Amino acid sequence: MKTKSKLSKKTKSKDTPVVGIVMGSDSDLMWMEQAADALDKFDISYELRIVSAHRTPDLVMAYGGSAKSRGLKVIIAGAGGAAHLPGMMAAHTTLPVIGVPCPVGAMQGEDALWSIVQMPKGVPVATVAIGNGWNAGILAAQMLSIGDSTQAAKINDHLEKHKLEMEEAVAKMNDHLG
Repeated sequence: MKTKSKLSKKTKSKDTPVVGIVMGSDSDLMWMEQAADALDKFDISYELRIVSAHRTPDLVMAYGGSAKSRGLKVIIAGAGGAAHLPGMMAAHTTLPVIGVPCPVGAMQGEDALWSIVQMPKGVPVATVAIGNGWNAGILAAQMLSIGDSTQAAKINDHLEKHKLEMEEAVAKMNDHLG
């Protein structure tokens, strides 16, 4: 089953992960796999972890506090409900954090969206649409494409190709209109 194999993998490849994908529970995996899929498309190494802001607060602190020294450059954090995980990650690192509000519970992610975007001054979390882990992966790639490194240039090339693919897809849609 795809879900188990993705979650059981510590990293995407043998490369040192540059993106950390964390979620509060395995119930968030469906949306966080989208982020992993986007990073796979751009050949960006990542790790997947479950770290609950409420059930494992010490693990959250350790993960966020060690992320930079372990080579991570961006953290994507998904959570539903009160969605404290993205903010707690941002509180424990200087790395950019991207929040993914997961559509679970009675409010189907609306509560999570508000929790993630309403961060206090000085603790920013970039936020994507409810359930849109794919855009979190794309945004992480865009962040990593900035700079003068060979890796940044390679990621930028992948992003430009992706933009062209989207443009071509829209052109095909127009062709079908007649």
